[in-house]
Amino acid sequence: MNKLIEYLSERIRTVVWTCYGILALVMAHSLYVDKSHAHSWAEQYIPFFWSIFGFAAAAAIIGFARWYGHSGIMTRPDYYDRDAEEEPAAASHGATSTDHA
Repeated sequence: MNKLIEYLSERIRTVVWTCYGILALVMAHSLYVDKSHAHSWAEQYIPFFWSIFGFAAAAAIIGFARWYGHSGIMTRPDYYDRDAEEEPAAASHGATSTDHA
C-alpha cells in the first residue's frame, strides 16, 4: 500500500487529470439520464442536480465536522508528544500510594 501511495504521489498531476476526466464522464452521463421518472422538479429542470447536491452535502458534512472538531473536541497537535516527554519526569517524582496498610 505504501508503494502505491508513493507511486501516485510522484504522479500527482496525472492523478488530478484522471479525476477531472472521471468527473467529466459522470457529468456527461447525467445529461443522458431519462428524466421522465423524476421525483421532483429539481431533478427534471436543473442539469447535474444530483452531482451538485452530492457536492453540497459533502461540503456541508466536512464543514460541520471541522467546526465541531475546532469547537473543543480536538486536542492540541502535540498531545502525544508532550505526554511521552513528561512521562520520565513523572516517574522520577515517585508514585503516590493509596495503600493504608
